[in-house]
Amino acid sequence: MALLHTLVAFVLALGALVIVHEFGHYLVARLCGVKVLRFSIGFGFPLWSRQIGRDRTEWVVAAVPLGGYVKMLDEREGEVPPQELGRAFNRQSVWRRYAVVIAGPLANFLFAILLYWLLFMHGVQEARPIVAAPPPHTPAASAGFEAGETIRAINGEPVASWQDVRWRMLQLALERRTVKVEVLNRSNQLNWRTLDMSPFDAEQLEGDTLALIGLKLYRPDIKPVIGQIVAGSVAEQAGLKAGDQILAAEGKPIASWNELVQAVRSHAGRELHLSYRRGDERRELSLVPEAVQQDGSTVGRIGAAARLDPRALEELVTVVRYGAGSALAKAAQKTWDTSVFSLEMLGRMLIGQVSWKNLSGPVTIADYAGQSAQLGLISYLSFLALISISLGVLNLLPIPLLDGGHLMYYTVEIFKGSPVSDRMMEIGQKLGLTLLLVLMAFAFYNDINRLISG
Repeated sequence: MALLHTLVAFVLALGALVIVHEFGHYLVARLCGVKVLRFSIGFGFPLWSRQIGRDRTEWVVAAVPLGGYVKMLDEREGEVPPQELGRAFNRQSVWRRYAVVIAGPLANFLFAILLYWLLFMHGVQEARPIVAAPPPHTPAASAGFEAGETIRAINGEPVASWQDVRWRMLQLALERRTVKVEVLNRSNQLNWRTLDMSPFDAEQLEGDTLALIGLKLYRPDIKPVIGQIVAGSVAEQAGLKAGDQILAAEGKPIASWNELVQAVRSHAGRELHLSYRRGDERRELSLVPEAVQQDGSTVGRIGAAARLDPRALEELVTVVRYGAGSALAKAAQKTWDTSVFSLEMLGRMLIGQVSWKNLSGPVTIADYAGQSAQLGLISYLSFLALISISLGVLNLLPIPLLDGGHLMYYTVEIFKGSPVSDRMMEIGQKLGLTLLLVLMAFAFYNDINRLISG
C-alpha cells in the first residue's frame, strides 16, 4: 500500500510539472503563430489521444510518464505544405524560436512562484528557531549558544523559522563564511554569536549541516507516553498502543521520550525488552527495532511518536503567513534563491567541491513525493514547488537535447548572423546525449545506493 501511495504521488507530481513545462512551450508557440501538431504527456505507446482545435492538435497521454514533448510543424522533421510554411517553427525569427524554447523553463519557475505564493498566504506552520544545548566541541558550543535561545537573524537577515535557519546556514556553510547570529535568550536579552564556517569542506556538508555545526532544534522534556503508532510498524506488530507509558528498557528506567529514543536507536536489529503501563496494569514485551540508515550510521526505529502537550507545542511552532503582495515578493525571492543555489551546487559538483552523491534520480524523487504526500497537502505543494524549480534549472543548462542547448544555439545565431551548421548541431546532439546518459547513470547509481543503504 505504501509503494502504491508513493507511485501515485510521484506520477501526479511528475505529470503536473510536465504539463506546466510543455504548456509553456505550447502557449508561446501558438502566440508566435507556430502550428502545434502534438502535445504529449509521457513517451511511448499512446494510452489516450484526441485531436482538438482548428489545427487538429493531437493531445496524447502516453505509457511512460517520465516527461513529455510538444511537436511543432517543422521542415526538418517532415514535408510542410506550401501554404503553411509561415507557421513552421524553423521559419520563425530567432527571437520567436528563443521565446518558444525558454517558455518551458519559465513556466516551471512561474508555477513554483504560484505555489509558494499560495502557501505563504495560507500560512505554513513551522518550528520556531529555538536552539537546544549544543554538543561539546562543536562550532555552536564554541560560539556560546545556550539552550532556549531563539535565533532572530543571521548575518543581518531576519529568520522566522527553523527551516529559514537551515536554508541560510547551508548557503553560508558552502561559502565557508563567518556567520554572525543574533539570538534572544530566555530573559529576552539580545546577544550575538559568531560561527566560523571556514574549517568545513564539501564532503563534511553532505549530511545534516546544522548537526555538524552543533545547532539542534530545542525540544522540551517529553514524557515517554505513546501518542501515535505508524500502521504496519514494529511497534504496532509488537502490540503497543497510543496511551501506553514506557517505564523501562532492558531493565533501565525511562523518564523521558528522548531516553526511549536513544534505547531504540541503540538496538537496531537487536531484541529490546520494554516495560510499560497500560491503564493501571504493568506489562512487558520484546521487539526488534527496524535497522535504518541515518547520517551515515545504522539506528533502530519502531514507528511510534510521542504524545505531545498541545500548549507546550504552541510555544514551539509558528505560523509563517504574509499578505498577498508580501507573499508574492517572498515567493519570487524564494524561487530565485533556490534556483541560484541549485546552479551553485551544480557548479561545485563540476569542479569537485561538492560530491556527485548529492545528485538524485527518479527513485529518490518518488520517495520524497510519497513522504511529502503523507505529511499533508502543504508539504506536497512545497515539494512540487521545489521540483518545479529543479526542472526549470535543469532544462536551462547549455546541454544539447535540453532547452538550454537550443538556447545556446540561438545565442550563437544571434551573434553570428546565421544558424549553427547541421554538422555542428549533429556533433552537439551526440555530446549532449552522452552527457545526459552519464548524468542519468550517476543519478540512478545514487538512487540504488540510497535504496540499498535504507
